[in-house]
Amino acid sequence: MGKRPVRILMLAPQGAGKGTQAARLAAHYGIEHISSGDLLRTEVEKGSDIGQAVRAYLEHGDLVPDDLILQMMVRRLLRAAQTGFVLDGWPRTIHQALAADDLVTDMPEVGLQAVLNLVVPTEELHRRLLARAEKEGRTDDTGAVIQHRLDIYQRETKPLVDYYRSQGILLTIDGDQPPEVVTKDIVAALDAFVRAG
Repeated sequence: MGKRPVRILMLAPQGAGKGTQAARLAAHYGIEHISSGDLLRTEVEKGSDIGQAVRAYLEHGDLVPDDLILQMMVRRLLRAAQTGFVLDGWPRTIHQALAADDLVTDMPEVGLQAVLNLVVPTEELHRRLLARAEKEGRTDDTGAVIQHRLDIYQRETKPLVDYYRSQGILLTIDGDQPPEVVTKDIVAALDAFVRAG
């Protein structure tokens, strides 16, 4: 595919490796990695209005209200539209996906070309997240918060798998492999899919 703009969404529960794979894809295709979680944590650290509003949601592992996340994401999507992007962490609900689709009506340059669904067994997700919490000292990755987040994913985010499958842009990847193998599988599937489209 060369370096032409590519617009991708990573869809996976916490611990599936979507941040790692998003960063690898950004480097491979020369596009921007847009992580909603990183953006929100940056806003919290800066003490901005958005940061102050979302701090409690992040600490409890809850989803940030749609209006707050939408205003933050729109600015970044527009900046990255010409070069391409890989989205990591947004949209996370059907309501957010519908809002994103509404954006595309007015701004087709931010429309998604493909959605990558990373699949990892729940037991492995727990193991990875607890290991990450210990390694990085992340206070938002306690056992209770991890389970809460995974429950929210099942309830709020997993329905997006069927939503994007119905649009014909979903690619499912086995995420329970070494990271470099996952990257290779993603690139092969994505290149074939975009060429076919």
